[in-house]
Amino acid sequence: MSKPKVITLGCRLNTFESEVMREIGDDAGLDDAIIINTCAVTAEAERQARQTIRRTKRDNPDARIIVTGCAAQLNAGAFAAMAEVDRVLGNEEKLDPAILNGGGAPVEVADIMTVKETAPPVISGLEGRTRAFVQIQQGCDHRCTYCIIPFARGPNRAVTPAAIIAQVRGLVDAGYLEVVLTGVDICSYGADITGTPNLAGLISEILAAVPDLARLRLSTLDPAVVDDALVRLLASEERLMPHLHLSLQAMDDVVLKRMKRRHARQDGFDVVARARAVRPDTVFGADLIAGFPTETRSMFENTLAAVGELDLAYLHVFPYSPRPGTPAARMPQVDAKARKDRAGRLRTAGDAGLKRFLESRTGTTAQVLVEKDGDGQSRGLSQHYASVRLDFSAPIGAIVDAQVTAAGDDYLIASKAA
Repeated sequence: MSKPKVITLGCRLNTFESEVMREIGDDAGLDDAIIINTCAVTAEAERQARQTIRRTKRDNPDARIIVTGCAAQLNAGAFAAMAEVDRVLGNEEKLDPAILNGGGAPVEVADIMTVKETAPPVISGLEGRTRAFVQIQQGCDHRCTYCIIPFARGPNRAVTPAAIIAQVRGLVDAGYLEVVLTGVDICSYGADITGTPNLAGLISEILAAVPDLARLRLSTLDPAVVDDALVRLLASEERLMPHLHLSLQAMDDVVLKRMKRRHARQDGFDVVARARAVRPDTVFGADLIAGFPTETRSMFENTLAAVGELDLAYLHVFPYSPRPGTPAARMPQVDAKARKDRAGRLRTAGDAGLKRFLESRTGTTAQVLVEKDGDGQSRGLSQHYASVRLDFSAPIGAIVDAQVTAAGDDYLIASKAA
């Protein structure tokens, strides 16, 4: 190897930060190293991180293994004790060129709860991707009872609008047509800095400052703070994609209260109704946890029913996994088999919702961002985040109009628009 390889586990923010580390390492000639950017959202994620480390070292015995990310931030000592690991870096340290490229201490993990600012380096692109992720904030000030991530990422802190706009403009100049705004809690954007716009204000500034940006997409939104300004933007800005993903987690009020979420069941319905009232083709996804501690069968049925009632198309379903260090891990637990069964039922409902949505798009025109091309056919993503198989060839990275002719279980089939 001559350039550092980065293995990314977890979220879109990790994907962005992995690209930062790859560019830092390339610029400084960080040779013969593999960086593993870990996730800690569940105990299972941390187990998978250790498994990935062992497998990576086995396949690359001469490589230096650098472990970073949320699991490393929370449990540095355990990773440092692994024979396969050469260095452990925290979430702030991994983005510092002097630390990442240097030969410092084997473990460099500071107290991230004391960090008050964030200013990520500007990246030139994302390797192998036609959509670019842009970090707009870090950290989270909320304390959901199942979640350890605030202690891995620190407090909410915004990237300045000027820096975000410069990053978006640079990516568009490099040929990217779609940008995804990402962070830990993007709905809290600007709350930490007086005079900084909120999320809707930031979106308005980006779209005004970068007119050549064809598509802007948002990562996960907190339904408690989707405000009227954001809904108005959805109505007036065609470049803001009609695809919203909500951090619902559950749709039963008792469970939501025990999760210490800021929204109630009705809030989820209100967000969906408001968005569809101004842009009827808006499609929704959601994060859902199955088998949260104390969840009864009837509580679960409330969440399951909401999947159909809200007509959700894209579900991320997680059977609850106790995360040591969180209040929920000390609550009465739901039987593991019940958790698994409930997650399966949610996924089945989500699959049905996606199929309904895809069938509803038959006969319409999709604007497809082409991601793959070969053998006279292309594949890509529509404005609604649907996977589309094109029966014609198109340049990777281009956006093409296509007539949807049929729907599979989880994809659309389309021909060149007349």
